[in-house]
Amino acid sequence: MEPIGQLLDALGVCHSPDDGELIAGAVVLLKVIDSDGEVSVRQVSSDGLNWLERGAMLRVAELTERPVNDLWDDE
Repeated sequence: MEPIGQLLDALGVCHSPDDGELIAGAVVLLKVIDSDGEVSVRQVSSDGLNWLERGAMLRVAELTERPVNDLWDDE
């Protein structure tokens, strides 16, 4: 098992918390390509998050990733 931070760092994933913010949990979705070229999605989360918090965080991610008015804005 490898700490997820190093994997995310290698992918260039960054976040700059505002002053006074405390990051209290994380849900991470991973696109995984195995040695046979099969693609899958995996989910990992930080300790201390219950199923409701994990589900809520995934739902918020889904809603904030959707295009406005069903149009993708590539800008």
